[in-house]
Amino acid sequence: MTGATLDRIVFGCGNFGGLGSSPTLRDKGDDRERALALLDHARDQGLTRFDTANTYGGGTSERVLGDWLRAQGPGVRAGLQIATKVGNPNGCPPGDRPLSRAQVSFHLEESLRRLGLEQIDLYYLHEFDPATPIDETLEALDRALEQGKIAAFGVSNATLADLQGVLAGAAGRLRRAFTHVQNLFNLLDQGDLQAVIPLCQAEGLRYVAFSPLSGGLLSGKYKPGEAPAVGRVKDAPGFYDHLLTPATFDTVAALRRRADEDGLTVAGAALRFILDSPGAPSLIIAPRSIAQFDDYDLGRLGA
Repeated sequence: MTGATLDRIVFGCGNFGGLGSSPTLRDKGDDRERALALLDHARDQGLTRFDTANTYGGGTSERVLGDWLRAQGPGVRAGLQIATKVGNPNGCPPGDRPLSRAQVSFHLEESLRRLGLEQIDLYYLHEFDPATPIDETLEALDRALEQGKIAAFGVSNATLADLQGVLAGAAGRLRRAFTHVQNLFNLLDQGDLQAVIPLCQAEGLRYVAFSPLSGGLLSGKYKPGEAPAVGRVKDAPGFYDHLLTPATFDTVAALRRRADEDGLTVAGAALRFILDSPGAPSLIIAPRSIAQFDDYDLGRLGA
């Protein structure tokens, strides 16, 4: 893989200590030993961008990533970009607002402590908070920029209206620091191609696709008519049941044919689809094992 293509691949730490932010899925995630091995493998493959969140695994993801970062030499650390997030409702006490000024300030300090950093390279708003005016949240981010605690910020799970609201409210230093949009995008979920991605292109924002394999459905490991035995589709069925349709498996069959033509794995072809999509320059991978990591065929994606 070329250096330019490697820069478009982000290693996601959302499986460390649980599957994402849900407290009900804490027992489904990767333990510390596996997580550290995967981080080492990602580094050895040349990946330099790492993504986590304050609520992944109830904070375990940040703690493990922070311990790993502390074990790296200063030369390695200097070449890495670390992104984390704030604003998931699972991290907010009852009665408070996930993106209030106080919550952003509190969780930023917690993330810096767990990660062992003085500054977070990229700080995402994880989910939009309808109870908090966007101006209040942006004020908290601007204060964090002024204090040098974040270098840039982005938004995640953003609708077109969300994105427009941030663009309208951010000016000067804050607008220059608004650099990334991280949303769901893959062969089965292409809604952002219509308006969100074109707006990102027009505004100079870098788009990052999460769930590029749609919970593993686009890896080809699930079969029509068979109950999932392993993976996210089994462990978190509520997120993927709506995709277990004949149309999905027809898409996977066509993807398999395309993979054979291009000399890629099915998973590799699914990632290539995103990398080849106009305006979708980056994606997040979150392998659960070294073998799964290798099945992504990263070495051929830049060919």
